[in-house]
Amino acid sequence: MAVRHQLVEAPSDRVWAVLADPGLYGRWVVGPTGSRPVDGDWPDEGARLEYTVRLGPFSGSGVTTVRSADPGRLLELEADSGRLGTARIAIELRPWGANTLVIVDEHPLRGPGGALHSAPLDALLHVRNRRMLRRLADLVEERPRTGGHTGGPAARRHAARAAGNGP
Repeated sequence: MAVRHQLVEAPSDRVWAVLADPGLYGRWVVGPTGSRPVDGDWPDEGARLEYTVRLGPFSGSGVTTVRSADPGRLLELEADSGRLGTARIAIELRPWGANTLVIVDEHPLRGPGGALHSAPLDALLHVRNRRMLRRLADLVEERPRTGGHTGGPAARRHAARAAGNGP
């Protein structure tokens, strides 16, 4: 299992605001060169983003679906990369003093990745997720300390709940 963590020098509501903003998805996730919402209000359960991945002259598309969201605490995603299969990505936020410990647990579910799941594959996921967590931390730490929510209504609603200011 590929589990990584990163201490982000910001409270969990600021980390959640980045996770809840569909326009920022391609900036912290390693792989996609662009993404766009296709269903629902991100990060509501069932909401989906479509993305493009480019590797040299090759490109492919995929879809990420929100399987579960607990604002300010947990975001569980399923990434579907077509012929490569699907993966579960759980992102947990834990308050750590004035900061947030972000824990990512990713593992293949279906397709070749699931069938060939092994220690070498986990090693590759560790490298990818280390970079992803660093990008997430950089985005969170560079954002304004108040406001700065650039997502849609669901992102603002989830950010308000995570901060304890909403239903």
